Amino acid sequence: MSARAYLASFLIVTTSVFLSTTSHLHTLATAGAFPDDDDIFALDIVSKIRTDRKSTIKASMDFGHIVEAIPNGVLHPTSPNDIATLIRLSLSQPKPFTVAPRGQGHSARGQALAPGGVVVDMRSLNDHHRVVGRCCRMNVSTHELWVDVGGEQLWIDVLHTTLEHGLAPRVWTDYLHITVGGTLSNGGIGGQAFRHGPQISNVHELDVVTGTGEMISCSPDKNSDLFFAALGGLGQFGVITRARIALERALKRVLWVRLAYSDVQSFTSDQELLISKRSAGGSGGFDYIEGQVQLNRTLTEGRRSSSFFSPSELDQLANLAIGTGSAAIYYIEGAMYYHDDTASSTSVKLETLLEELSFVPGHAFVRDVSYVDFLDRVGRDEQKLRSAGVWDVPHPWLNLFVPRSRIVDFDAGVFKSILKDTKPVGLVLMYPMNKDRWDDRMTTATPDEDMFYAVGLLRSAVAAGDLEQLERENAAVLEFCHREGIGCKQYLPSHASRDGWRRHFGEKWSRFAALKRKYDPRAILSPGQGIFSAAGDGLADQAAGDGLILCRGRRCLSRF
Repeated sequence: MSARAYLASFLIVTTSVFLSTTSHLHTLATAGAFPDDDDIFALDIVSKIRTDRKSTIKASMDFGHIVEAIPNGVLHPTSPNDIATLIRLSLSQPKPFTVAPRGQGHSARGQALAPGGVVVDMRSLNDHHRVVGRCCRMNVSTHELWVDVGGEQLWIDVLHTTLEHGLAPRVWTDYLHITVGGTLSNGGIGGQAFRHGPQISNVHELDVVTGTGEMISCSPDKNSDLFFAALGGLGQFGVITRARIALERALKRVLWVRLAYSDVQSFTSDQELLISKRSAGGSGGFDYIEGQVQLNRTLTEGRRSSSFFSPSELDQLANLAIGTGSAAIYYIEGAMYYHDDTASSTSVKLETLLEELSFVPGHAFVRDVSYVDFLDRVGRDEQKLRSAGVWDVPHPWLNLFVPRSRIVDFDAGVFKSILKDTKPVGLVLMYPMNKDRWDDRMTTATPDEDMFYAVGLLRSAVAAGDLEQLERENAAVLEFCHREGIGCKQYLPSHASRDGWRRHFGEKWSRFAALKRKYDPRAILSPGQGIFSAAGDGLADQAAGDGLILCRGRRCLSRF
């Protein structure tokens, strides 16, 4: 009997605990139970699965600190082939165990967890390459302007590697200490998306390990259905192990600007004007555009610190809120990139642009920083929050895409009503993007309008009772959107029911489900998303909540 067949006859999924099988399988190998050299892969994979409590507990929680789901094991792969072998091992069982890739675990509601299954520690791929003397899995083409990047790589490392060649990716998330595979599985949005689209619109090729255990290279012209499914596909079709990402020439410095508004109409009108200035090279306006909403109570009663504003500027903004009686102060956040030899002309361009806008006079705040410092600004904030003990706390984040036609209604119902008297810790983002920069062949769901707003309620629960209160407010926001027919779509979505997911994907649902049947027919990938289960869609039983033990015939051995 081959090693693969022998191992498959011994492994089934059950409701017991995932027991350590490594030593027993090594004993079997020593005794000659695995005669075929090509089938030793199964034994090798089991030896890379850690089942100790420290490993499984670490993989049972994500950045959100809201959902906990303990896996029965954590795979530490040394190559993408290890991931493929793990998936094939799962599929060889009568009842497969689930598999979830985990980069930095920066999800908020358990999307990167695998209850009772196996979590794949993607960062182990990078650790292995460092051990064998290579920095990382990256390759830069300075001629064709792309970088090949392992899915486990952090965007901050991609930044530093590409800058060595005078290049950089065109689109960034605000926080760079997360993995390439993680953001590409969701979308990857930031202040450059109005010009270049999300990160998933700036990818040339992918390598994906599917839920059938195949390792497939894909692009818009090759295996295109998998390419467009995996980008923004929430990990449902495969594990992204390599991405070829578009680059542009990087500049050295940034004029970083915040402009204050006391009314939402002027704020949104100016944002929409700015994102219409998207000519090549950014000659007509900003290279980066985002926006924030500062609720009145956070300015007048909240923490008096900011990584951007000085104490006197915070006082100035608080006085603006009090003087105008506004429920909120709004900021447009913009950035112009430049080289040292274009500093003067960039300053002139900024002054000209500001003359077109309707911010409150005297409330334009400008900083001159390096390109790296600007892009990694949230990374520096992270260190401060860690020092203050408010980083590893629950993060009941809610991210929405709101149609442009309803953004003022959303502002009135949410910021001037539901959240009017709140004093949350965290950020509230609000900025528009152009729909035509999103490729509709991808699975990400967006509103059906030419322009829509990203609204992020990025709040933290730092005191007793905060989590429950913030969750109630989030529920009220979603109920308001539903009741008023706002037509919002969740970004980094979380839905509690199959009907919720169907509504989320809308017309894309049938294709989404069909691609799931093709590339993960037994529904073992990314169970934490809660999209697919055994019932419905003809998918095989999931193993959520189950564990792995060794059995032979009717006799199951509980310890080895």
